[in-house]
Amino acid sequence: MAGIMLQGTGSDVGKSVLVAGLCRALANRGYAVLPFKPQNMSNNAAVTADGGEIGRAQALHALAARAEPHVDMNPVLLKPQADRTSQLIVHGKVRGTMGSSNFREGRRNLLPDVIASYRRLAARSDIVVVEGAGSPAEINLRDGDIANMGFARAANIPVILVGDIDRGGVIASLVGTRTVLDPADAAMIRGFIINKFRGDPALFADGYAAIEELSHWRGYGLVPWLADAVRLPSEDAVVLEKGRNISTERKLIVCPILPRIANFDDLDPLKQEPDVDLVMIPPGIAIPAEATLIILPGSKATIADMTAIREQGWDIDIRAHHRRGGAIFGICGGYQMLGNRITDPLGIEGAAGRITGLGLLNVDTILADDKSLRQVSGRALDQDFTGYEMHMGQTLGPDTAHPFAHFPDGRRDGAIDASGTVMGTYCHGIFASTELRRALLNGIGARSAGLDHGVMVDAALDDIAQSLEQCLDIDAMIALARENRS
Repeated sequence: MAGIMLQGTGSDVGKSVLVAGLCRALANRGYAVLPFKPQNMSNNAAVTADGGEIGRAQALHALAARAEPHVDMNPVLLKPQADRTSQLIVHGKVRGTMGSSNFREGRRNLLPDVIASYRRLAARSDIVVVEGAGSPAEINLRDGDIANMGFARAANIPVILVGDIDRGGVIASLVGTRTVLDPADAAMIRGFIINKFRGDPALFADGYAAIEELSHWRGYGLVPWLADAVRLPSEDAVVLEKGRNISTERKLIVCPILPRIANFDDLDPLKQEPDVDLVMIPPGIAIPAEATLIILPGSKATIADMTAIREQGWDIDIRAHHRRGGAIFGICGGYQMLGNRITDPLGIEGAAGRITGLGLLNVDTILADDKSLRQVSGRALDQDFTGYEMHMGQTLGPDTAHPFAHFPDGRRDGAIDASGTVMGTYCHGIFASTELRRALLNGIGARSAGLDHGVMVDAALDDIAQSLEQCLDIDAMIALARENRS
């Protein structure tokens, strides 16, 4: 087996984009490459063909590798909830919750599951590209670790450390990581990559050499700022506040950033549309009265996020928008919030309870422990679409007599109010369907460019791979990975 692992000096240093680009570069060279992330913590998730659940970033990595997403690519997924616990997903299925009281021991017990997944992937590939989580420099989390050095040492896989020069202090972050690591952990690191460099690479030649001298690691390259990365789905919620400039010449679509927002990459296809501005509304900011469409996104903790909507006063903004005849679209948890009531009798999201919704759809939701996970295709707004379902609970009521979507097996999904301005669905990923997106935008008076979102993402992966071919010593990285062959 052959494998290589990218770890970072911190979160958001660009590991995920580099793994995607490296997977595509290796696939373009003819290698059978597969991605792997031992543990991910994210409420952005994807559904595999066999009905499992993995991090959305690992689904993107599978696309980059030209492979079918599989639960082994992300054997442990933690989805943060409202009560300081996380839903634990192992091999694509719910296996309870993890919190501060059982976090360390719980992770340690999952290492056999992680290693088993990695070995299965390695057995059917030429090379596995592994992404770490956070940073190995967080030595306070080392005990029981399965995401970084705990996995690397158990799998005996070489590590390349990624540093982000754009945030500053990259020399200290790389050399300092070596300083704080246990010597056995530090021995797993065989080199480094400098990421997000702007300007003339010659200006950092001395700094690059200093890192090699002080760390005793070799450098594998200096990666420029990859502008094409903006065309990829966003993995982390921290990027949500980086929106476009608002123009009075375009239709304004807004989405409030909920505390437990989930699967916000649903909105990515709208970013490519030149006739609309998609603006994410952070806490403390009112929903603009100029909005044409309000989208309520998915949520990992619907009741808690409904409470947050009221605390922010967004419920007042949403109802005022509705009185003005504005369009409102709810996805999954957002669909549930549009209804009359949300009840959690079993305490699925935390403490058992009930909350009043926005009352814009005449439906009620009861949360249950049976999780619906399936890829779907159907018809909505008189257009064909594909997507996936990922939700817990059932929504019923008079407005479901006017469903948003119909499936070939006769099932129906979602609801539309009598005015046709309020819609809700449990289907994620539907805006990537070109004709459905066009129909939605036409409904708010906006034109669609008719671009294929999937084609755009695939082209971005090729462009990023080409950039990495020019700036990284990929031949040397392949040779390093093969040292792990057994």
